[in-house]
Amino acid sequence: MTSYGSYRNVRLAPPRGSISRVLAKDAPLRRMDWIMVLAALALSLGSSLLVWSATRGRDALTHGDPQYFLYRHLTNTLIGVALCAVTVAIGTRRLRTAVPFVYIGVLLLLVATLTPLGSTINGAHSWIQFGGGFSLQPAEFAKLSIVMGMAVVLSARVDAGEREFPSSRSVIQALAIAALPMAVIMLMPDLGSVMVMGVIIMGILLASGAARRWVFGLIAAGGAGALLVWKLGVLSKYQIDRFAAFANPTLDPGGVGYNTAQARIAIGSGGLTGMGLFHGFQTTGQFVPEQQTDFVFSVAGEELGFVGGIALLALLGVVLWRGCRIARQATDLYGTVLAAGVITWFAFQAFENIGMNLGIMPVAGIPLPFVSYGGSSMFAVWIGIGLLQSVRSQRPIGI
Repeated sequence: MTSYGSYRNVRLAPPRGSISRVLAKDAPLRRMDWIMVLAALALSLGSSLLVWSATRGRDALTHGDPQYFLYRHLTNTLIGVALCAVTVAIGTRRLRTAVPFVYIGVLLLLVATLTPLGSTINGAHSWIQFGGGFSLQPAEFAKLSIVMGMAVVLSARVDAGEREFPSSRSVIQALAIAALPMAVIMLMPDLGSVMVMGVIIMGILLASGAARRWVFGLIAAGGAGALLVWKLGVLSKYQIDRFAAFANPTLDPGGVGYNTAQARIAIGSGGLTGMGLFHGFQTTGQFVPEQQTDFVFSVAGEELGFVGGIALLALLGVVLWRGCRIARQATDLYGTVLAAGVITWFAFQAFENIGMNLGIMPVAGIPLPFVSYGGSSMFAVWIGIGLLQSVRSQRPIGI
């Protein structure tokens, strides 16, 4: 196992003047992983064109303003980058002490969605409407709270030098932290977010060094839980129909299977280089529902073709690669688990979203990180980038 304590006695450079501190080798800006930041920024800014193409002709959504979603997507990106900067400025140590407050705050927001404050969109009662066209989906921030909460609990005794690996008690406490928001989200119901959180938990347990029996037990419990949810009728009819359509792609292509069928037609018609931005038949003809959010990848496939789709995947790959590097080089278990949780979240969510566009995964209403339109998702993933950068900034100079 990596010796996290080997870096504890490394001395950082002494403080300098304000200008020299910004330019110094140990300054936060100099210690950030700019390759990751630029790749994520390219995804967020580049996807604004995809969102614009998918929405500019939909007057019912844009209120007659073809640039409506373009401007809002760029604004969401700007706010997300600002939240990333604030997260880096706060730093992992102070964020670690604030985790209980973040967790409780997110949990209260989740509960609020089940009250009259919440609203139903696309079959899930998982939104809070604030007026003026602004809404919040607390489930996106619940992913952050689970990653941060589990990282604190699993690493506490290890980073204190009391144990080499997390104890069974620590694992149980971490699972309890994750279970509470997941239970609330299942009541909405938002099965897609719960799926992502389940994979996040497994990624965190593997990265923490916890006994493998916990991972196998979690998989078995997940299977039993899915069967129980099915038997108890917790899932809505439209969610059951989505799984049925996934199991049988030819089932009701004009109904429950319509979205995926149209998305596959769009991607397939793009060929090698695509039909050109703003010239996709499926996109301009508005045949693909929710194309600016869940099915935004179909715009890239149709209008930018195989080349554009691969470029998008390559940028996502860069973010994941640099995140894995940060997790591997973290100086304590907390940093390793935190980074691993964020990367697991990004990786599975991207796989599920693109998979449902291609018809190889069930439709679950999950946004594509940095690409899909939506303020809550954009804010959450950029805070995740901030957490990764904070972990990286804790490395001693020269590491």
